[in-house]
Amino acid sequence: MSYRLKRVYDDVSPDDGYRVLVDGVWPRGVSKQAAALDAWMKDIAPSGELRKWFGHRAERWPEFKRRYFHELRYKEEPVRALRRRARGNRVTLVYGARDTEHNNAVVLAEYLRGQ
Repeated sequence: MSYRLKRVYDDVSPDDGYRVLVDGVWPRGVSKQAAALDAWMKDIAPSGELRKWFGHRAERWPEFKRRYFHELRYKEEPVRALRRRARGNRVTLVYGARDTEHNNAVVLAEYLRGQ
């Protein structure tokens, strides 16, 4: 399975494959046309409560990962859908966060690759 991570603000590339936004809220300042998404999977994003608690604070990263992994166990259908899509195809998990190392797409990719 091939997953790539990319900010929604980065240039779209033909080798992105299937582009799916994995955030629960639409990124600021980006039109749907400019995002060039194939899908927006709000239901696979962290809960609003978890997202607000994390607030992209690096010191909360380990606990955020643990909590989001826990939430993902209950999001079986969207997880299955992404895995099916990735069989033999590249899937680009698109996100809006500035921090490229501490965001929900990083955790989601780790979860998808690890099972």
